Amino acid sequence: MRILTRTNAGDHNFRMLVKALDLDLQIRDGDEHAFYAALNTTDTIRHVIVAYEGDEPVGCGAVRPYSANTMEVKRMYVVPEQRGRGIASAVLAALEDWCRELQFGRCILETGENQPEAIALYTRRRYRRIPNFGKYAGVANSVCFEKLLG
Repeated sequence: MRILTRTNAGDHNFRMLVKALDLDLQIRDGDEHAFYAALNTTDTIRHVIVAYEGDEPVGCGAVRPYSANTMEVKRMYVVPEQRGRGIASAVLAALEDWCRELQFGRCILETGENQPEAIALYTRRRYRRIPNFGKYAGVANSVCFEKLLG
């Protein structure tokens, strides 16, 4: 039975999943990993979803304010053995709902060319590609998306 839990960045299971995510990204990003890691700290994140199958944490995602009307999606991850079961989509939908409750009208995010599964997820969830924002501007491997939460 899948359960989605709202928490924050101090959550032990979230921190464990983020460590696994960072190991995966270190492999995928190679020499660029240090640049991305500096932009993916969790110290400013207060809105986290952790997905469980029974008692086992299997996925996560988070949002943090980017501007007055925009939240940035961060730290999306599903453990490899649970991928392809709709967990990431459920986490992302829960994050979008939370953003709406908090009166945010837009989500933005950055992912990498080396993460085709993430690009496919965001495309399926009706995110559209936008010019790279913030520190990602001009970074060839970065791919940025947005979704209006109307």
